[in-house]
Amino acid sequence: MALINKKEVASILEEIGTLLELKGENPFKTRAYFNAARTISGLTGDLQQLVESGEIGKVKGIGKALAEKITTLVTTGELAYYEELKAEFPPTIFELMNIPGLGPKKIKKLYETLGISSLIELEYACNENRLVDLEGFGAKSQENILQGIEARKKYSEKFHLPVAEHAATTMIEHIRKAKGIKRSDIAGSLRRKKEIIGDIDILVSAAQNDTPAIMKKFVSAPEVERVIAGGKTKSSVILKSGINVDLRVVADKEFPFALHYFTGSKEHNVRMRTIAKDHNLKLNEYGLFHESNNKPVACKDEKDILKKLGLVYIEPELREDFGEIEAAEKNNLPGLIEEKDLRGTFHCHTTYSDGANTLKEMADAAMQRKWQYLGIADHSKSAQYARGLSKADLKKQRKEINSLNEQFDSFQIFHGIESDILADGSLDYDDKTLGELDFVVASVHSRFKMSEAEMTRRIINAIKNKNTTILGHPTGRLLLSRDGYQVDLVKIIEAAADYGKAIEINSHPYRLDLDWRMVKFAKEKGVKIFINPDAHNTEGLDDVRFGVGIARKGWLEKEDVINAMEVDRVIKYLGLL
Repeated sequence: MALINKKEVASILEEIGTLLELKGENPFKTRAYFNAARTISGLTGDLQQLVESGEIGKVKGIGKALAEKITTLVTTGELAYYEELKAEFPPTIFELMNIPGLGPKKIKKLYETLGISSLIELEYACNENRLVDLEGFGAKSQENILQGIEARKKYSEKFHLPVAEHAATTMIEHIRKAKGIKRSDIAGSLRRKKEIIGDIDILVSAAQNDTPAIMKKFVSAPEVERVIAGGKTKSSVILKSGINVDLRVVADKEFPFALHYFTGSKEHNVRMRTIAKDHNLKLNEYGLFHESNNKPVACKDEKDILKKLGLVYIEPELREDFGEIEAAEKNNLPGLIEEKDLRGTFHCHTTYSDGANTLKEMADAAMQRKWQYLGIADHSKSAQYARGLSKADLKKQRKEINSLNEQFDSFQIFHGIESDILADGSLDYDDKTLGELDFVVASVHSRFKMSEAEMTRRIINAIKNKNTTILGHPTGRLLLSRDGYQVDLVKIIEAAADYGKAIEINSHPYRLDLDWRMVKFAKEKGVKIFINPDAHNTEGLDDVRFGVGIARKGWLEKEDVINAMEVDRVIKYLGLL
């Protein structure tokens, strides 16, 4: 059994490449590690089997030396070469990688010239204006770095969804091995599928005499770094990932009320208490009670609680005091889309640009997920950093897609492009080239610091382009790292409605853009949505689940989402009949 998985091996190889860059090693050597990390990430086969059979050395881009290191990592979980490299630098130096604009070369300069190896030292140096005259930096760079540090502080106790999801799943599976647990669930913002997570709330029900053993099981989990508090009904820990997890144990009769309360949101709970009061009842985490005599009202689950208050069931994702209570009173809540409703997805990358997997591998992965179609949208020619496609590349890709489609019985690849929106709002191919594609995702990848008016005008011009099908990641935000550019989303959505264009929910967990609050507005305006993963490898296709969570928070139903349509309807929507 492998001691380390494919993703971890790829991460270590990439880190080795970065460490070698920091050392100033031969760029061919560093690039070999980055390429190997990309190759390992894109492997569709079983890494352990490749290692055991010795076939790992025959994989393109993996030489003898790299094959030996990968074999050691997979079979032992350790690599002395990696540990020795790490020991050459302070462990805090990787903090600097999280600041936009700071790559290994600049970090090397900071470290060797100013001795900077941590965020604290970097911030101090900026405040002392030490970067202004430093070669390769300057006043503007210093200002941008300070802004990046402030953004890092702002988000220091927040986590991306995959981190929180993995931590919560691991912890609750561990706890469920304890005896005496009757019911258990994850609550809080993670249950509501918020785009970023502060901490994790886990709730279980059990008899009082079983609680001590459950608490002991919780605090002794292998993932626990530190125990913050241990009590009879609540314990708190910090995991090795840095995320805080709270466990509460309640009596089984209290479980529905506690689950509802600790799921939140705070604003939703305040409204719910008001609704209860209107029914001469009191609602809290312990139960529902008659206001006159404090007599409890028994409820077997959350649906029962809401029914007692004259409401239909409100899905957790909607509990943000965003109109859900009024809709529940009128039995007018949407039938929310589910991941199983998706029939395919768009905005996926391949080895033609900066993806890790080939067209065929991406198509096979989509078929393994029982999808009917896949939309390929590699980067356009302006994105040279991502090996953007020339017109000749597009023709070559089209030929391969046509060949593959002829081989498929009940699956279709749609040929598209992620075309850069240039500063004036034009796209970076001529109309004839764009018109030959099945679809076009129009995205901003440059000039982020335009004024709101300029950026809004730029994007609306792209929406007006007759070849634009989908507006990609509409604000350009990177969660916990970079705020979106200044843009009037109301005007953007209204323009999409006026010109019959769709907007994507970019499902990459670092983006989740369009924001769920604006998704609801887009729905109200009749704008169709694509739930796209922006996948750069086969595993990235699974990111659609995060987009589905955002779609549900935005009140979307199956009919609001284009890639929940059967393939024939998609063909008609794209005008390909």
